[in-house]
Amino acid sequence: MAGLTPSGQGNGSGYRRIVAPLLLPTWLMIGIFLVLPVLLMAIYSFLTKEFRGGVIWDFTLASYDQFFLNRGLFGDEPPVIEWTYITIFWRSIWQAAVATLICLAIGFPTAWFIATRPPRSRAIWLFLITIPYWVNLLIRTVSLKFLIRDNGPLNEPLMALGLITDPLPLVNTNLAVQLGLFYSYLPFMVLPIYAAVERYNFALSEAAADLYASRWVTLWEIVLPVVKPGIIAGCILVFVPSLGAFLAPDLLGGAKTFMIGSLIDEQFRGSQGNWPFGAAAAMILMTLVLIVLMFYARAQAREGAR
Repeated sequence: MAGLTPSGQGNGSGYRRIVAPLLLPTWLMIGIFLVLPVLLMAIYSFLTKEFRGGVIWDFTLASYDQFFLNRGLFGDEPPVIEWTYITIFWRSIWQAAVATLICLAIGFPTAWFIATRPPRSRAIWLFLITIPYWVNLLIRTVSLKFLIRDNGPLNEPLMALGLITDPLPLVNTNLAVQLGLFYSYLPFMVLPIYAAVERYNFALSEAAADLYASRWVTLWEIVLPVVKPGIIAGCILVFVPSLGAFLAPDLLGGAKTFMIGSLIDEQFRGSQGNWPFGAAAAMILMTLVLIVLMFYARAQAREGAR
């Protein structure tokens, strides 16, 4: 058995010979369903759109140029910055950031409440948090639209009680998109924070109270630094899918709430879509996400080095 220890003692080469075949299915899955699609998307982003749909295998930077620059209808005018797509991209970042902050504001107290319950009841609360994910995201988003529509279960009781005279205009607004993103990704915030709070040593809070620290001082100086990894993980898990979301903007928003995920989805629909441009927008989005994750990884590495 000494040859199977991964600590370097004994026959390490024998251990590697056993582990390599076991990891082969995992590497195949990653290569086929992750690396290969990304490579295909990257290749398509450099191709040329065919007039009747599809692509022409002529490599060009036209799709990236179209995203950032406007050269006029026939492409012969001096280039100016194309603010349309940049605005959509900025709107997506803003919507994703707001959704992340809302999920954090609601998710942290929720996770703290669940983690401080008796062990027997924690499973019930976690079950209630995750039960919406038993239903498809499309169905949940459509149900939310039904709830907030003009003659839906939210507006009709308010009008019947005389609290409002006209229905609240919720659908096709930024608020509706925020509700959709919040409803879709709140568990992604709650669960990592819950895992961090569950490992928190509450004796630290008791020690701070013995030293006459207020609750806010205890929260900011002791609790948050300890559970920060869970908070950061939750923020990433909410921000990244919110940034590329297209169901909530499509079903709950309108033209003024158009997001980058909707733009990419639109480019791959029907024969009039522009696959190279959609692929280029997807690669730009992925690059932004990778930059955010890279800065997070470097910050974590620096903190670990300390």
